[in-house]
Amino acid sequence: MILAELLNKNKVCKHTRVPADIDFAYCPDCGELIENQWYLTRCSCCGIKLQAIIKNNEIFPVQKFCHNCGTKNYITEKLDKINFIDINFAVMIKTVITNKIRNYTQSWVEPNMHTSLKMIASTKF
Repeated sequence: MILAELLNKNKVCKHTRVPADIDFAYCPDCGELIENQWYLTRCSCCGIKLQAIIKNNEIFPVQKFCHNCGTKNYITEKLDKINFIDINFAVMIKTVITNKIRNYTQSWVEPNMHTSLKMIASTKF
């Protein structure tokens, strides 16, 4: 019993069931709002796309040197939308979006047919 409780407390949701083709979605496992963020690495000298990987929560190119010009330096750019051409080079990070408002109430008011007619009738041009 105690071992099962310890295993459940240390379990962190990986959001694996959130689809990759959607920008924002709620995770069906934990209920948190997830944003799929795409990143691409480019050579800082010639600008060619480099295949990227994630190590220790940082984005790096797979190869240490650019295969086009031999430069070691690279830049990482965030993509607004992923293009099918960039899918082999980019990496995706699933980020949890937190709401700053702790408690809020949302309500809707149904329009009344009589008040809308009254407002149209009292409008002066």
